[in-house]
Amino acid sequence: MQISKQAIEVAHKRIQKYIRKTPSIVSGNGTFGLKYSISLKLEHLQHSGSFKARGAFNSLLNNTIPEAGIAAASGGNHGAAVACAAHALGLKAKIFVPEISNPAKIDKIRSFGADVHVEGAAYADAAALCSEYQQQTGAIDIHPYDAVDTINGQGTVALEWAEQSPDLDTILVAVGGGGLAAGVASYYANSPTKIVAVEPYGSCSMHAALEAGEPVDVKLDSIAANALGAKRCGIFPFEVAQSHIAESILVEDDAILAAQRRLWREMQLVVEPGGATALAALISGVYKPAEGERVGVLLCGGNAELLQVNNTLSGR
Repeated sequence: MQISKQAIEVAHKRIQKYIRKTPSIVSGNGTFGLKYSISLKLEHLQHSGSFKARGAFNSLLNNTIPEAGIAAASGGNHGAAVACAAHALGLKAKIFVPEISNPAKIDKIRSFGADVHVEGAAYADAAALCSEYQQQTGAIDIHPYDAVDTINGQGTVALEWAEQSPDLDTILVAVGGGGLAAGVASYYANSPTKIVAVEPYGSCSMHAALEAGEPVDVKLDSIAANALGAKRCGIFPFEVAQSHIAESILVEDDAILAAQRRLWREMQLVVEPGGATALAALISGVYKPAEGERVGVLLCGGNAELLQVNNTLSGR
């Protein structure tokens, strides 16, 4: 089964007893300095601290796992999600992460009992090591964003949100490799709700791909790179984006940090920079809704390093 609303519905039935139905809340007029209220989907409260648990559970439950177990490359959140799902299902996992990864995320991966291998300057290096390990051992590779099962799993967040806030005109979603945005856009395909992809200027693989007409390599230099730092967006997400993502926009790192601060100061919500990226588009004015436009923002990850959070929230 390919990526579609129907496949996402099937995935949701498969994984729903393993995941949290995360809340959706209304911000209230005036919050974040906005003159309108927005819907916030609190997916940073998901198991393992991000939406990625959905794709991990769907991938493991929909595949035969070999004796060698599971291998995954990750900037941090995907690795924690795979480790979490493997632990819940009684499976062994080896996770490859680059040196750029947040120490808090590495600790979280280890907390689920996974074998963690830290090596390489960027995600692409960890991915190459993971691929080599998979070929040598026969372990199944769970891709963080460029796989049908992963994307359909991520799309289940949209299914929940549509039930909680059925009247949204626009949804803003942060993009790394594109799996989350592809899942959300696929669920809302052929509906009135439009999907806007938001990326940092220093980590914009989807935006670059849409401009080039194909996935291309980008340089990574952003505060959110350890979550959104895919050097090249996925082929599957790119194909979905071409058809079902209405707009791709970029935000500055300063806007991401400002959004992170305001989420804490005004709603007592702690998210990592990647989790604040979609909101940054509204707070900075890069995305300006039309009068009466009903907007939703997905807070996708909460695995922040405590020292970084303290410095950010204190304005250092």
